[in-house]
Amino acid sequence: MSRFLPPFQTLLNLTRAIPLLGLLALTGCASFYVDTATKEVPADAYQKPASPHPVQVVFEFQTKGVTNARATQYLAPQVLEQIKGSGLFSDLKTTPVEGGALLSIVLNNVPLTDDAFGKGFVTGLTFGLAGSQVSDGYVCTMKYLAQPQAPAISSTARHAIHTVMGAKDAPANGTRMDSLEMAVKTMTRQIVSTALDALSRDPEFK
Repeated sequence: MSRFLPPFQTLLNLTRAIPLLGLLALTGCASFYVDTATKEVPADAYQKPASPHPVQVVFEFQTKGVTNARATQYLAPQVLEQIKGSGLFSDLKTTPVEGGALLSIVLNNVPLTDDAFGKGFVTGLTFGLAGSQVSDGYVCTMKYLAQPQAPAISSTARHAIHTVMGAKDAPANGTRMDSLEMAVKTMTRQIVSTALDALSRDPEFK
């Protein structure tokens, strides 16, 4: 494990927010890798509207499609700040805005590896000699309404975090992170930027 670990309370919060990754972090035998397929898109690459409008933003983190309040609270400030700095909107609020524009963002954590807990259990029994890898998938869905009666436009992006336990080689498609906290925040920044870029390029986004 890397020596650059987040404070215990942060790990505890992540354990509650993202159960599988958090549990593996507290075992002390896991290394975390952010998938390389989805990369961060810089804000200056977005297709900016000619006249940006203010927008109300609603963010929700889900675990297997079910609202995860702890993870939502943990990641919301980062997501809101990222959207604020995107240049796609003139102002950003979490309450209704003039004109009624609304941007909803759902980040859903979905398992990609079957029997993830079983693999971790086997690794523990062998004291790390039998390594294994668990992959957590993430789907970010954005829906934008320019005004209450306007048709919604949407964009979707996908990402993953790979967790390696015991004597297992690092995944070829992963960038190692110093901590679980860094892995989650990096994944979130990259997937949100990808979804924002796709949204900005929709012909109906004005």
